Amino acid sequence: MDGEGGGSAAVQHHTRSPEDVFRDFRARRAGIVKALTTDVEKFYQQCDPEKENLCLYGLPNETWEVTLPAEEVPPELPEPALGINFARDGMIEKDWLSLVAVHSDAWLLSVAFYFGARFGIDKDARRRLFTMINNLPTIYEVVTGVAKKQSKAPNGSSKSNSKPSKQTNSNSKPVKPAHPKEEEDSGHEDAEEEDQAYLCGSCGESYANGEFWICCDVCEKWFHGKCVRVTPAKAEHIKQYKCPSCSTKRSRE
Repeated sequence: MDGEGGGSAAVQHHTRSPEDVFRDFRARRAGIVKALTTDVEKFYQQCDPEKENLCLYGLPNETWEVTLPAEEVPPELPEPALGINFARDGMIEKDWLSLVAVHSDAWLLSVAFYFGARFGIDKDARRRLFTMINNLPTIYEVVTGVAKKQSKAPNGSSKSNSKPSKQTNSNSKPVKPAHPKEEEDSGHEDAEEEDQAYLCGSCGESYANGEFWICCDVCEKWFHGKCVRVTPAKAEHIKQYKCPSCSTKRSRE
């Protein structure tokens, strides 16, 4: 099996930074997301219950593979959930996909932190790695639609609690929104709103510490500066920022 279900050759021979490990994580994650969303029919067919124990691997080139686990014991990399094909016909399809998604999330974390240990990444660097990983929606959230719901701007009075605090000139990074004390008992809803505050209106990915963000003064959505081609220096001279979508709407009126 090429790279033993994960292209391990790509991570050998040199010390890697947390950013290197995260790129590997993100590529493998992208492959699995494809298997469970856009390529779901192909993935479903490959998980024949009549076959032997099969695993779903995300590969470093953003593709996926359903195959037998590594024969070597112990394997070079942590192995994903074994026998996902056996549960295929015994569950509702969406529940089966959600189950595979949860196990895939766990596998991706184990591979990332395997590399963290293997390449001697220290405590602070491991924390940075986990923060980068945690800022992405989980595969489970993508497959079940939770991530898509979070990326939409809320309507009504809840907006003020679900978007980052707006700051002067709209060119500061998002700040974690504060929730009134009377809302503390609605923990699940608060958690979703906090997650939503860190999603870019352009790419849908989360805010990471140190990234430059800018808020649209029209729709009040936040964007990575790089996604809308606005630098911190350029933002200093913008009195009222309009995102590409709002600028297009205005020009059509």
